[in-house]
Amino acid sequence: MEGSQMRNRADPGQIMPGQEDMRDSSTQTDSRLQGHGPRLSKVNLFTLLSLWMELFPQEQEEEEEEEEEDEEEEDAHSEIRGMGLVVVRDSKVMGLHCSGPELHAGQAAIIQHGASLADCQLYFSRRPCATCLKMIINAGVSQISFWPGDPEVSMLRSASANRSTSNSPPDGISEEAALDAVATEKLKSNSRPHICVLLQPLAPGLAQFVDETSRECDFMERMTEDEPRLDTEELFNGQRTKHLKDFSGQLLVRTSGQHRDILTHMGLENFCMEPYFSNLRNNMRELVEVLAAVAAGVPQHKYGFYREQYSTPESSLAKSSLPPHHEGLSQEVARHCIIQARLLAYRTEDPKVGVGAVIWAKGASAGSDGTGCLYLVGCGYNAYPAGSQYAEYPQMDNKQQDRQRRKYRYIIHAEQNALTFRTRHIKPDEPTMMFVTKCPCDECVPLIRGAGITHIYTTDQDRGKDKGDISYLRFSSLKNVSKFVWQRSPSVRAASSPHRANGHVGKHSRQAEQESHSSKKLCANRSDDSPTVS
Repeated sequence: MEGSQMRNRADPGQIMPGQEDMRDSSTQTDSRLQGHGPRLSKVNLFTLLSLWMELFPQEQEEEEEEEEEDEEEEDAHSEIRGMGLVVVRDSKVMGLHCSGPELHAGQAAIIQHGASLADCQLYFSRRPCATCLKMIINAGVSQISFWPGDPEVSMLRSASANRSTSNSPPDGISEEAALDAVATEKLKSNSRPHICVLLQPLAPGLAQFVDETSRECDFMERMTEDEPRLDTEELFNGQRTKHLKDFSGQLLVRTSGQHRDILTHMGLENFCMEPYFSNLRNNMRELVEVLAAVAAGVPQHKYGFYREQYSTPESSLAKSSLPPHHEGLSQEVARHCIIQARLLAYRTEDPKVGVGAVIWAKGASAGSDGTGCLYLVGCGYNAYPAGSQYAEYPQMDNKQQDRQRRKYRYIIHAEQNALTFRTRHIKPDEPTMMFVTKCPCDECVPLIRGAGITHIYTTDQDRGKDKGDISYLRFSSLKNVSKFVWQRSPSVRAASSPHRANGHVGKHSRQAEQESHSSKKLCANRSDDSPTVS
């Protein structure tokens, strides 16, 4: 997969069906056997994360007058497309970046990581421009991979740039894009890093697996239990269709002819030949469909992450120890981060119960990239210990089997991996937020508290349950951590009947949990920090 023939040109063979590297290892283990369920390859996981980071919610609070004054400046930079970037070392995510108002994603990575980028692999959602590429090459990265669509300096001319000019290239590609393509190709051909396109076909059955598990994930299950009359099937299908349309418009090149022109100008003429071109388009489309299904599993409906209100004197004291300057993230950013965790969950070695976790810290001041004040601390998914052979430990998840033949004592949980392989220290003066796709179990709760996590965003479907091998009894008593739980917005709850205002109903102990949590009040984040997702 990483032969020398790919140094100056991407190898078309990488996208051909059936050529996925069967030795593909996870963050934790060497996978020499296929697991009991499909999972994302490393390449596709990092590619999806980069595409999703390109879609990171950007805060735009410019007034109309300022926009009019800056219209000419915006037209001058209209060819620059925002993009996402994933920094990887030894199969572990070291950074998640996106373009901001001042810095490109590649520049943001240089500013944050500096010389520590040496020997890292970088996954871009677009081919980086020459300005970023020369700095990245100079940092000594080992590999640069990019999504083979419209590059950072866009070759799809905007309406404002479509005016006929005497010095514009006759093929419709802007002069700036053409010059940048020449420069990046020269940098590529003379560089030491391996610069390529890594795009693999999905594992058989993975697309269907993602679709089915997204429909039945904890977030959708919570909505089903809260609102039995809600047609969650229709809601999911509508969300997926909407996301697929939006993501396709931004990430895919609409016509085959345009795509061939772009690939040719990027020096990827070999991708334009058949059957490579059709395979490329198909693999790109499949990944975008997966991204749309994963995002649809956390619907933009009348739900969001809302803080639990403390109701006992002891917990009120605990509340006073929380950072007073942090009231939570906007619903858009919180949802974006939990979907990052959901993507990670599809790389799990435990396909029966895939869990993903992402940890972000909120600094005192905003950087110049698109994540604002947020800095990645770590991310992970549930897997077997590092160095293990895949399927070496028990895979059983059937309660009819002996407990010694079951997996729970061997699995490293997503929260544990995120804390173990964190990329920076957790600072006591900074809010540090963990986003995890399932309620933390009793094994992880002490670690979360001891590590200094101040805020957790999750679902609480398993809260209070004891499943024998794994229990969730400690989450409710977790102190010094502010919990933001996926639930109906306060305005919707206020209009509901009192016994359902909380929406916290477990499928196995519905009545008991209604009674134990009916007195618990939930409040939203500050309106300007956490707008309700509609």
